Amino acid sequence: MTDHRELSAGLRAAVRGEVDFTATARALTTMDASNYRRVPLGVVAPRDADDVAAALSVCRAYGVPVVPRGGGTSIAGQATGTGVVLDFTRHMNRLLSLDPQARTAVVQPGLVLDRLQEAAAPHGLRFGPDPSTHSRCTLGGMIGNNSCGSHSVAWGTTADSVRELAVVTPGGERLRPGRGGAGAPAGLRDLVDGELARLRTGFPDLPRRISGYAVDALLPEKGADVARSLCGSEGTLAVLTEAVVDLVRAPRARALAVLAYADERGAAQAAAGLLPYRPLTVEGMAADLVPFGADLPRGGAWLFVETGGDTEAEARAGAETIVRAADVLDSLVVTDPARQRALWRVREDASGTATRMPDGTEAWPGWEDCAVPPARLGAYLRDFRALMADHGLRGTPYGHFGDGCIHVRIDFDLLTAPGVARFRRFSEELADLVVAHGGSLSGEHGDGRARAELLPRMYGAETVALFERVKALWDPDDLLNPGMLVRPAPLDAGLRFSVLPREPVDVAFGYPADGGDFPAAVRRCVGVAKCRTTSVSGPAVMCPSFRATGEEQHSTRGRARLLHEMLAGELVTDGWRSTEVRDALDLCLSCKGCRSDCPVGVDMATYKAEFLYHHYAGRRRPAAHHTMGRLPEWLGWVGRTRSAGAVNALASVGPLADVAKRLGGIAGEREIPRVAGETFTRWWRGRGGPLGEGKPVVLWPDTFTEHLSPSVGRAAVRVLEAAGLRVVLPPTLRLTGRPVGDARSRSALSLLTARRGRVCCGLTYISTGRLDRARTVLRRTLDLLEPVLATDAPLVVLEPSCAAALRTDAPELLHDDPRAARLAARVLTFAETLERHAPDWTPPVLDRPVTGQTHCHQHAVLGEDPDRRLRAAAGLTGDLAGGCCGLAGNFGFEKGHYEVSRACAEDRLLPSVREAPEGAVVLADGFSCRTQLEQLAGVRGRHLAEVLAAALENT
Repeated sequence: MTDHRELSAGLRAAVRGEVDFTATARALTTMDASNYRRVPLGVVAPRDADDVAAALSVCRAYGVPVVPRGGGTSIAGQATGTGVVLDFTRHMNRLLSLDPQARTAVVQPGLVLDRLQEAAAPHGLRFGPDPSTHSRCTLGGMIGNNSCGSHSVAWGTTADSVRELAVVTPGGERLRPGRGGAGAPAGLRDLVDGELARLRTGFPDLPRRISGYAVDALLPEKGADVARSLCGSEGTLAVLTEAVVDLVRAPRARALAVLAYADERGAAQAAAGLLPYRPLTVEGMAADLVPFGADLPRGGAWLFVETGGDTEAEARAGAETIVRAADVLDSLVVTDPARQRALWRVREDASGTATRMPDGTEAWPGWEDCAVPPARLGAYLRDFRALMADHGLRGTPYGHFGDGCIHVRIDFDLLTAPGVARFRRFSEELADLVVAHGGSLSGEHGDGRARAELLPRMYGAETVALFERVKALWDPDDLLNPGMLVRPAPLDAGLRFSVLPREPVDVAFGYPADGGDFPAAVRRCVGVAKCRTTSVSGPAVMCPSFRATGEEQHSTRGRARLLHEMLAGELVTDGWRSTEVRDALDLCLSCKGCRSDCPVGVDMATYKAEFLYHHYAGRRRPAAHHTMGRLPEWLGWVGRTRSAGAVNALASVGPLADVAKRLGGIAGEREIPRVAGETFTRWWRGRGGPLGEGKPVVLWPDTFTEHLSPSVGRAAVRVLEAAGLRVVLPPTLRLTGRPVGDARSRSALSLLTARRGRVCCGLTYISTGRLDRARTVLRRTLDLLEPVLATDAPLVVLEPSCAAALRTDAPELLHDDPRAARLAARVLTFAETLERHAPDWTPPVLDRPVTGQTHCHQHAVLGEDPDRRLRAAAGLTGDLAGGCCGLAGNFGFEKGHYEVSRACAEDRLLPSVREAPEGAVVLADGFSCRTQLEQLAGVRGRHLAEVLAAALENT
């Protein structure tokens, strides 16, 4: 039995990169994007090929397996292992060179595909294969799995783009496999010469044959290509340290033809007929995977067919030719790049959205990418659907129809023994069906744990025995990724769900989308790792802490993995008291970006609040949870005692402020915001309350508007009244001069008047995990708002984070109180209010550009379209940046968070302001965003209401 401490010490002495045997490092690599889980001993992040060789030498001495790992997005389980995981993403992640004339690049295995594409683009070049995970998958992983992507009909698989590899064998030999037999281990040529007949006849001729080892690439008539034969070997033969890859000429212009069909079978039958027109893509998907409101032509299934050309006109002409040749219900041709990207996002997100059926039922990979000859795809889908029906299963196929490759997530029951048994029976029968149609069990993502056991059904026992001989030549000690491809583990063993608790977990939130089941909420993360994307265009937010740190534990996926292991109790053994989970969640900004940007809707902000609630139950909390978590209470006291001046004066005295920050757990680099001398509601009372006779709208006096930015509230009143609306505050709501509602409502109104200003969304309590207090505050708020809920008056909330808390957190936390859902339905943003309740009002026209950032909660929960339309009507041109400002309420003020907070701001917000045109209006609807701009850039951001109010004053 291996002594883990000796192994760890041996690795630390031998390699210069990081060696991490902690529970956190192990938990983060127990899973990839598959159904499988294997617990490693530790993780090594090698710095170079010497480190790789040294790590292999130590592991060989201890008899410990080694698993190379890239982005961890493999869908068949091959990026998991029980030994030592080699993580190439930390150091061996560079583009070493790019030769535009030769159209080649030299890359390290941890290089993310998008980084290569960005470097090649200025030369008019690109790497041909592009999986939907292109923003986070690595070249090493792509070579290991022989990945393909949507453009494979034009540019083939990764193997078609590999010229030469540099590898370290398990025995420590360094080879450079290439063409003409270069870099082959001893004995490989003799093996090929002895099996020529089998190699020439035993491998299906398919564009997407990924299953098994590509031993037929070693045939002399195929160039004896050793590098190609290693593609798709799933890290089982040698460890890649470098690759020379071919690049292709990218078309200068592209057009996207979206062809609509009645159903998926119609689309599948049509796909092969489009190949003679030499399209760049022929992708297919059905209506079940399309989000509501997607801009697609009418139909039940679609083909996305991309064409290229030197000019837009040429690309469009190619697309229109395909439209004319296709027999479709409807069609759409798009040449605008932004609109094309939006449409492609619908397709790319299918790998995540497919994990939930339309009724919310979970669906899983396992048969993610079978491939058949393209001409047989329609018939195969018919038989595939029939087989699912026979087993009582459901799934929605989509994928690379032009290559006959189908992705599908199926609603397997992988939680019970009968469900797992059905999974096995279905897998065996589907393997036979794929073979009957002349197909490959894997058409893109490899065999891994999911399909390797079934390879004899595709190849026969003798060819599988040949694979074992190949493995023995490269890896005689079975050191590399054992259990994959040859001598595999059973396909129904090691499922990641088996370790999760079967009994309900007692939680505070309702988790309505997961049936109240916290483990089901955690299971949402299937590992597609969109949260690991480092370059994002457009409004996306997720995941700011990963983008700032580059560390897996600070990604949404990493945190979900740790929560999974917390529930499993094997690696993370302290349950809710876990320090590993606490530390990973510490840098979660609760931006809620994952709620919208994650394809499966993981909501880490809610999971964090839940964890903090349990973690600190009956324990001493950090000081920041009291200073900032109870902010409404402290500011309420300042407002009641009219002591803002004294508080501001004390905060301006450096030594006193330093002491206060130290005691309060506040970052020393931060300035304490000034409290307003006059609260918003005091100003409101001084002006005499509501004016006008228009439709009443209730303006929510959130803590930030009330005490820190009352100018925003005053501006909103000015604009809403100019739009013909009658603004009231919750304590004084009247309709036509009379109290609203019945006697009970009038009684509640009296209480509300007596408790003026005490309505609260509970945001600060939720973000610090004080959920009992948040419930109390929200229930009191609901009691006070009964007169409002008895009317049809909307609630206008100016602070996006408060609006998001009322719209989502309140009904999920008070899932037993129907009033919370009624309140949530009333919440409107400033722009939504004007659009819905003053549709004929025309704002003043400013004719100025804008800069700044859409609030992360606005993006994730509330929606941005009304704001865009209002800005456009006001002549405010340009788009706001995405991302997160990095302050995120209490996060950026907490001690130890300042550098990450600044890094988040430098990601998108601060550059967008620096690069803005002269005279641009800096928009920032959130108090946190405005504070971050002021403290880090010396720039004053303004709420949209303030900008419009100022324009009204000048007209």
